[in-house]
Amino acid sequence: MITVKLRDAMEGYRRRTGVRLTYDSLSATTGISVNTLQSLATRAGYNTRLNTIEKLCRALECSPGDLLEMTAEDESITHEDQ
Repeated sequence: MITVKLRDAMEGYRRRTGVRLTYDSLSATTGISVNTLQSLATRAGYNTRLNTIEKLCRALECSPGDLLEMTAEDESITHEDQ
């Protein structure tokens, strides 16, 4: 499963720049709704578009590899389900 490490990326931005971002300020910068940002940050496996990832990477001055993480497959999924 691929997860979005939005909180980690926001913290990394704060450490690099000294600027603390909130979901509201990130929403204003990217045009991504606060609800979507909250879902990205809290819902494992939340499905999003590549242009959303691109907007976040540009705003947070990071690469997709800094924002996304590949985790082990859910053990309840078998090869037959795929």
